[in-house]
Amino acid sequence: MPTCGVVYVHSTPLAVCQHVEWAIARVLTAPVTLHWTAQPVDPGMRRAECSWTGRAGTGAELAAALRQWPMIRFEVTEEPSPGVDGERFMHVPGRGLFHGIMGASGDIQIGEDRLRAIMASARAPEALSHALDKALGTAWDAELEPYRYAGDGAPVTLLTRVG
Repeated sequence: MPTCGVVYVHSTPLAVCQHVEWAIARVLTAPVTLHWTAQPVDPGMRRAECSWTGRAGTGAELAAALRQWPMIRFEVTEEPSPGVDGERFMHVPGRGLFHGIMGASGDIQIGEDRLRAIMASARAPEALSHALDKALGTAWDAELEPYRYAGDGAPVTLLTRVG
């Protein structure tokens, strides 16, 4: 059963743009040409986004492919499909890759077993708050938020996985 998602490349050096396209093309097994625009939040950087369609797990493959360039900021989402939770991957230079389960509304969700483990290990309210922020990817969200707003109204490329 196919699913869909979006790749948001929030910022990348111009020299890496073609490599990003090749990485996405390898995962989708189809040629990819993105519409790159200037990233106003980070002068000299470029941004692009594309919607994709493919099998469940494609989002993780795309995130793994893009992660090889530690200087780029990106997000990859994968919508829920029958029997498979949705996912969001966020990458920020110096912070690394965050992965979270995504609900139908796009929110990060924390399962009950993980919540129980966080509550059991937190020795003080501040520790609980910190652990929940980490589990929700709050620091990644905070760093990416200005880049998201800078992309409002930008062109989107539609891609389909061949295999």
